[in-house]
Amino acid sequence: MADPYDMVVVGAGPAGEKAAAQAAFFGKRVVVVEQSPTPGGTMAASAITTKAMREAALYLTGFQRRHLYDAAIDLEPQAVIDRLRARAQDVAATMSAAVAQNLERHGIALVTGHARLGPGRTVVVTDETGAEQVLAGRVVLLATGSRPFHPPGIPFDDPDVLDSETARSLGRPMASLVVVGGGAVACEYASIFLALGAEVTLVDRGRRLLSFLDGECSAVMGEAFRSAGMTVLSEASVAGVERDGQGLVVRLGDASVLRPEKAIFAAGRVGNTEDLGLDDAGVALDDRGRIRVDDHYETTAPGVYAAGDVIGPPALASSSMEQGRVATCYALDIPFKQTVDPLVPFGVYAVPECAMVGLTEEQARERGIRYAVGRAHFADNSRAAIAGTTEGLVKLVVDRDSRRVLGVHVVGESATELVHHGQAVLHFEGTVDYFIHATFDVPTMSDAYKYAAYDCLRDLARLG
Repeated sequence: MADPYDMVVVGAGPAGEKAAAQAAFFGKRVVVVEQSPTPGGTMAASAITTKAMREAALYLTGFQRRHLYDAAIDLEPQAVIDRLRARAQDVAATMSAAVAQNLERHGIALVTGHARLGPGRTVVVTDETGAEQVLAGRVVLLATGSRPFHPPGIPFDDPDVLDSETARSLGRPMASLVVVGGGAVACEYASIFLALGAEVTLVDRGRRLLSFLDGECSAVMGEAFRSAGMTVLSEASVAGVERDGQGLVVRLGDASVLRPEKAIFAAGRVGNTEDLGLDDAGVALDDRGRIRVDDHYETTAPGVYAAGDVIGPPALASSSMEQGRVATCYALDIPFKQTVDPLVPFGVYAVPECAMVGLTEEQARERGIRYAVGRAHFADNSRAAIAGTTEGLVKLVVDRDSRRVLGVHVVGESATELVHHGQAVLHFEGTVDYFIHATFDVPTMSDAYKYAAYDCLRDLARLG
C-alpha cells in the first residue's frame, strides 16, 4: 500500500471528476478509480450521446424546418443512422478525452478497475486480471453513478427490448417504436426517433408527461409531440412484453396490444451501490437503495462521502458536479464552496426542448402565494419566425405583492439555454421589472422575456 492520498474518489463521472479537480486545485493529493476503460461516466457515455443524437437527427433530416422551404435533406435512411451514430460516438469520445485531460492537468492519478471499500478508509481495486491494489486516503468519495432501472418481468435479454443506454446503439432505421416512460429521457428518445422517421408510441403511467414541469408547459409538450405525429398514451401501463411468430408484442394494462419493431424502457435509474462493500464499511442506504448522506455529503461511515446519482435526485450532471465540489470542501476543510445552488435548472433535450427553474404555477398556488403569470409565445417572436421554430413559449410566475420572479418556464428551441436568463434574475431576487427595463437584441429568442414581462404586468393590473 502506497503513502495515503488526501482523497480517493470512486467514479470518474461528473461528481467524481469535479470533486477530484476541486481537491487537486487546492493542492491535495488525489486518485480516481474508474471501472470503465474511459472516464466520464453516464454524462459522456449516455447523456451527451443522446443530446448529440438529437442535434444530428435534426440536421440530417431537416425535421423542424423542412416546411419552411418545402425542401429537406434526402439521405437514404441507413445513411442517416450511420452518420448519426458516428457523430454521437465522436462527441462521446471527445467528452471522455476532455475528462481524462482534466484529471491529468490537475495531476490526479487515474486507476482502472473495480473498487470496493476496505477497512480504515481504504479502497481495494481489482483490475481485469484479478490483481488487487489497495489505495488509502484521508477521505473517500463515492461517486459511482447510476444505471437504467429494469422493471421486473421485462425481457431485456431480447435484442429488441432496450433500456436508455442500449437504445443509443441502434444500428438500423426503424419503422415503429414503443417508448415506455413519461420522464425526460423517455421524451427525448421518443422525439428523436420520431424525427428519424419512426412511428412512435409513448406509453406513460402518469396523467401528463414530464410531471415535474409546470402543468401548462407539460400540456404544450404533449401537444407538440402529438402535432408532430407521435401517439401519446397517458395513464397507461405495460402489462407484459413477449415475442411471437410475428415479432415483438407489447401488452398494455387495458388489454390492448402494440406490435413495434423495438421497445425502449426509460423508467428511471438506480444507483450503482452493489459490490462496493458498503455494509462492511458501515455505509447505510435508504429504503430506495440510495446512499444516505448528511448536509455535508458525509455517509454514516466517518470519512466516507458520496455525491451524484448514487445519492438520488435530482441526479443531474450539473447538480452532481456541484455536489462533488461541495463534498470535497467539507471533507478536506477547504474554505471555498459550502452549498449547492438551490435554484438548479431542469432541462429536457426533446424536440422541442423545455426547461424550468424555480416554482411552477401549481407550486405557487399550493404554497398560498398570491401570484401573477406572464406569457410570450414564440409564434409572435421575430427570431423564431425567421428560424421556423415558433413552437412554445416563455412563462413567468411572479409574486403579486413583491413583483419578485418566482419561476421561469420555457418550451421551444434553445429552451435549455434561455432558462439561464431567468435563473440569474431569481438568484438576485429580481423583479419582473428587470425584464421590462432590460434591452434585448432584436431579433432574438431572448426578447420573448420582455413580452412575457409585459403580459405579466397586465395580469398584475387585472388581479390588483
